[in-house]
Amino acid sequence: MRDLHPMGIGVRPISASTVRYPGVPALPHGTERYRVRGGGSLVVGVEAGDQVTVIDSEGGQACEISFVDGNGRFQSAGLGAAFTGAAEGLTAILSSDDESAARTRLALRRRGADLAAAGALRLFDEASTPGSKADFTIALKGLLIAVAPGHAMSPEAQDTTTPIEIRIRRSRTVRDYAAALPEPMADPIEDIRIKAATASAYFVRAGEFIQIIDVYGRQCTDFQAFAARKVEKGLDLALDSTVTRTLLGRSYPAPGLPSKAFDRDFEPLVEIVQDTVGRHDAFATACNARYYDDMGYPGHINCTDNFNAALAPYGIAPRKGWEALNYFYNTNIDHTNQLYLDEPWSRPGDYVLMRALTDLVCVSSSCPDDIDAANGWDPTDIHVRTFSGKEKFSRAVAYRMTPDADPELTRETAFHSRLSALTRDYAEYRGYWLPNRFAADGAVEEYWACRERAVVIDLSPLRKFEVTGPDAEELMQYCLTRDVRKLATGQVVYSAMCYENGGMIDDGTLFRLGDRNFRWVCGDDYSGVWLREQAEKKGFRAWVRSSTAQMHNIAVQGPKSRDILKEIIWTAPRQPTIGELEWFRFAVGRIGTFEGPPVVVSRTGYTGELGYEIFCHPKDALAVFDAVWQAGEPHGLTPMGLEALDMVRIEAGLIFADHEFTDQTDPFEAGIGFTVPLKSKADDFIGREALIRRKEHPRHLLVGLDVKANDAVGHGDCIHIGRAQVGVVTSAVRSPILGKTIALARVDAMHGAVGTEVEIGKLDGHQKRLPAAIVPLSHYDPQKTRPRS
Repeated sequence: MRDLHPMGIGVRPISASTVRYPGVPALPHGTERYRVRGGGSLVVGVEAGDQVTVIDSEGGQACEISFVDGNGRFQSAGLGAAFTGAAEGLTAILSSDDESAARTRLALRRRGADLAAAGALRLFDEASTPGSKADFTIALKGLLIAVAPGHAMSPEAQDTTTPIEIRIRRSRTVRDYAAALPEPMADPIEDIRIKAATASAYFVRAGEFIQIIDVYGRQCTDFQAFAARKVEKGLDLALDSTVTRTLLGRSYPAPGLPSKAFDRDFEPLVEIVQDTVGRHDAFATACNARYYDDMGYPGHINCTDNFNAALAPYGIAPRKGWEALNYFYNTNIDHTNQLYLDEPWSRPGDYVLMRALTDLVCVSSSCPDDIDAANGWDPTDIHVRTFSGKEKFSRAVAYRMTPDADPELTRETAFHSRLSALTRDYAEYRGYWLPNRFAADGAVEEYWACRERAVVIDLSPLRKFEVTGPDAEELMQYCLTRDVRKLATGQVVYSAMCYENGGMIDDGTLFRLGDRNFRWVCGDDYSGVWLREQAEKKGFRAWVRSSTAQMHNIAVQGPKSRDILKEIIWTAPRQPTIGELEWFRFAVGRIGTFEGPPVVVSRTGYTGELGYEIFCHPKDALAVFDAVWQAGEPHGLTPMGLEALDMVRIEAGLIFADHEFTDQTDPFEAGIGFTVPLKSKADDFIGREALIRRKEHPRHLLVGLDVKANDAVGHGDCIHIGRAQVGVVTSAVRSPILGKTIALARVDAMHGAVGTEVEIGKLDGHQKRLPAAIVPLSHYDPQKTRPRS
């Protein structure tokens, strides 16, 4: 008989809260995970008894493991296994300009290690399968060094260099503070530990760097700064969040153009150089006594009181509430204009790096808030490091290729040095800096150059995956909506990739390099993860290896593009010349002559014009760009940025991820139903059954809109017929060639007929309406006669 409540009601058991963090690796307690980028290196402190697992994530990637003891000596005994030879991969990577090499060199130099005596344990080779593992137990306290060596991949080859994963199961689950800190980015001037629920003030000279580190993750820290010369004069002119937001036109500073924070005199005090989190606060003050009093916790320690105590020696008057840049504090404003907070996005080792623009008095806190989710309910330490102004740190934000991936800092493409001479207006795009617009012309002139002459566009962030092996065709046939079996060597096909429910994962182009050799060029890193998961699930003998870092590319687009490339691309007799290359075909060639840099040239593009894309290894990028630029000068070749590229692709009705499609959108709703040949593709593929049902019962259509007003229209604007909302604008632009505002929109299938009159809602969606009419998706050259020409 079950227990009964005194009133006869069954007793309900009490259980703990169940929380999942998909964005945090689901690892056993005491286990850490690290990623060694292909062609990169990793250094991490280890202790005796730590269990190390090395994983060849994508297959076919060699790895070298070395160990340095506390005295700076390379010791195979530390690994519990003999070195198999000299650390050739480590030596090669440390002599390169890879960003991980600098930190590894510094870690070795700080320990006095002699690289000439370096040995290594070599693991895996080109035949290793995806997920291959090697395990060993650390025997001594010291430094573990892992490298993923490789060589430059020729664009027609597929011998790419891919990541290695390191997992360390710690012998001690509670590690001391020093062991939890990441290796310094450079030799620090100061190392300041700010214990939980405290604050510290410190002095920084102009040009020096300030790194604020969240040591254990999910911990807020308030930062405030004063121009030292003003403090000496008794002027209390702190960093002002309101002035900063006003001058930047955004919520808080970020690396790139909107990077500075200002005081009340509008003087810039600091510049944000690197940020691995991307979610902070500049609206609320630092926590104060009033906040805790009102929440029922009178006398609770708070950041404002801690600031007052830390700043008192500098003669700075106390305040009841300090405004600040509240790093790692996760706040936002909801649709009811309510400011809310949640747990920080920051993870262990995340940081913000700033540069002082004048001599500063700074103060940083470790927030003591333990009554809500601001610090994940558990306040921990913050660490501050300062570095000399002579150090070189690139401007960067962190990009995570998948939610549980380690952060990678924004990188420059191999063409950056040429394009950065023409503009400083850059935007972060999927882990790379790309030009937004160019100073000499601007977006509209770049647009006309594409329509009338030719442009060159850096598209290196496109993700590339080398798909090889006996079952490569079967894998791509199963994972893509297109009929891959019909694709001949030398052909390219545009396809969708879907989940089982028909929702889109990605779109991209598939190159067939051989019978069992493919290259998938797409927008999202998860495409590669998905392909590997399906290969494992189905038992396909196929390798899916990332080659984005080994394959950078520019697009040459416009009516003159063929004339430009005919002058500089050499192809062998068995390959088509540029003049012979047909739409959605590619050729393997070289720049200039048969001894020039190797390239792959495809007749593809994202502009709605005749155009080509040129793929090369980063080491050859400048030679490729210079040849294109020189050949293009007589034809009026112009560089094009992202702003103008968006204009031409919207006119042409070309779709963009997170605008025209998401994982809630099927290819029919995204306007690319032609990529799903349900009748002619006999083989099964992922999402087939769902797509049959969704095609028969469509919910939405992607359409074009002609807007009968000159007001700006933007992504997310609501579309109405009367009071009812029937759709949403996905992309919009003022079309120079059409002389009007146009848009792409997702609308209810019932109201998607061409000619339907609708209204675009502004303000609250009802107070202001812009009349529009539904038109075919492609406003410009709907029959694609120009790219086919």
